Amino acid sequence: MSLSVFIQNHHEEIIREFAVFAKTLMPPAAAMSEPELRDHAEEILTAIGHDMGTAQTVDEQTKKSQGLGTAKAMAASGRLHADNRIQHGFAVGAVLAEFRALRATVLRLYELSGASDLTEVRRFNESVDEALNASMTRFAAQSDLFRDQFIGILSHDLRNPLGAITTGAALLALPEDDPQRRARVAATITSSAQRMERLIGDLLDLTQAKLGGAIPLTRRRTHLQQVCEDVMRETRTAHRDLVLRLETSGNLVGDWDADRLSQVVSNLVGNAIQHGEGTPITLAAHGEGDGVTLAVHNSGAPIPPEVMPLIFEPLARGQAENATGSHSIGLGLFIARAIVSAHGGEIEVTSSRELGTTFKVVLPRSDSSTSRR
Repeated sequence: MSLSVFIQNHHEEIIREFAVFAKTLMPPAAAMSEPELRDHAEEILTAIGHDMGTAQTVDEQTKKSQGLGTAKAMAASGRLHADNRIQHGFAVGAVLAEFRALRATVLRLYELSGASDLTEVRRFNESVDEALNASMTRFAAQSDLFRDQFIGILSHDLRNPLGAITTGAALLALPEDDPQRRARVAATITSSAQRMERLIGDLLDLTQAKLGGAIPLTRRRTHLQQVCEDVMRETRTAHRDLVLRLETSGNLVGDWDADRLSQVVSNLVGNAIQHGEGTPITLAAHGEGDGVTLAVHNSGAPIPPEVMPLIFEPLARGQAENATGSHSIGLGLFIARAIVSAHGGEIEVTSSRELGTTFKVVLPRSDSSTSRR
């Protein structure tokens, strides 16, 4: 049996075994389902089968084995695979391991079948190598682009508070003594320093999550209603003209990290304010059984369809808004998802022009999901 026919006949078995391994490579903060892992492997296998079934002269085979082929049948699949893995936070080593696993899975199962068509094996390896090369080239280019954008926006975000601090310090150095002015300047310096501190904290959390580590938690008995009320109080102070509603019901006590949950609520509410176009914002918390549900809703413009699959990734929404002059490092939703994941919970978003945008968080009450009364 030829290898191309073997791949067609054992398609499901190959994909199933590959998906099990690929799931072990997925970063903890990535929200990627098994069907998503399978889909891209199926696309690559289908492209490989098509490539292997294409007639090839000796000259074409020689050039392809040297990476000089002109057909590039696998290039598109390789690039798409790289884009998908970058979006879900995969490191370059994990992507390489995926291709290695796919190659090993196919060849091991083919060997166990008793077949040994070396010509087909050679063509299979050429196809995989072509896809791998395209994927790595794309991965490197996109990573460089992401790095440059990230540094540019980070520089922008740091420049404003740093400028306020510098200006404020110069004003405080003036010999005139106006207590009210000095108090206003001191408050501005403090606010700017706190903004920079929050940004640095977000960067540390980003680094932790991107390197494959979970966000650290300090669990204690926490009342989610109190967390929500504290965040809403702070938000109302900064946005006095905005309509903010808090709705709570049921048992909202659990073993959580209160400070981290405050970060989640603050990031979601802040996102709703940024994109809600001044519409009322509703924060709703409901406890029932072994878990609680937290939802933040606004009626602003819906999230663009092309952004929705990447909404929890850094820079995702900011990239779509660069044309309007919006600059944001876009870590809020990424950090929120990482914190929710560390608690063993889930976060999702729905968005439409008719119903508005709602971010929904579901949290177990504790590590063992034991309800506390």
